[in-house]
Amino acid sequence: GILRSSTLPAAIGPQTAAAAKDAAAKILSALDYVGVIGVEFFVLADGSLLANELAPRVHNSGHWTEAACVVSQFEQHIRAVAGLPLGSPARHADCVLENLIGDDMLKVPALLTEPDLMLHLYGKAESRPGRKMGHFTRLVRPK
Repeated sequence: GILRSSTLPAAIGPQTAAAAKDAAAKILSALDYVGVIGVEFFVLADGSLLANELAPRVHNSGHWTEAACVVSQFEQHIRAVAGLPLGSPARHADCVLENLIGDDMLKVPALLTEPDLMLHLYGKAESRPGRKMGHFTRLVRPK
């Protein structure tokens, strides 16, 4: 399937979040890897976790870090592979990332009117069903 959206913080309980962090740490401690890596989990009906994907690179599911974190996944990756000190991954805003897939591109004019939205278009000439054309991150400001 194709990732439609990422919501931060995730709508999971603290026990599930802790289990995901623990499982990811165990996976990563077994690897000799430098840089950003995505670890994707499914939360099963019984609340347990199933590791679905390891992405040894910056990943679409983390593109929201450009808009909502002190240091994005892109900068963090460069820092890591260059042997530089890592930056703060702190999130300064809650957010929702949504991929623009196929005809979702028709939403772009309306999206451009939103003040707390960062839009990224991938420059693909042809839109077709199932093709990622870009993404946007909508910041959720405290009320």
